[in-house]
Amino acid sequence: MKKALLASVFGILLAVGSAGAETVVRYGPPVARHEVVPVRPGPRYVWTGGYYRWYHHRYAWVPGRYVIPPRPYAVWIPGYWVPRGGGYVWIQGYWR
Repeated sequence: MKKALLASVFGILLAVGSAGAETVVRYGPPVARHEVVPVRPGPRYVWTGGYYRWYHHRYAWVPGRYVIPPRPYAVWIPGYWVPRGGGYVWIQGYWR
């Protein structure tokens, strides 16, 4: 009995470890909120819109913000939720 329990726990830990940082959420996020974009604080700033993230077993809104791109002419590609593995997985935004 003890060996079976240990084997089960080890199997679960192995499965979670192999999944990496990817979390599959069983249901999709709510419709994105409408954000009022404030006045840009300076000419180099770019608006990165808000999004829902998975936090403590629920979706939580992360508001958009202005940021300075990491290099000239960089373009922000927003993150998005994609159907995968019977649920939804977050694909992180990035600079291109």
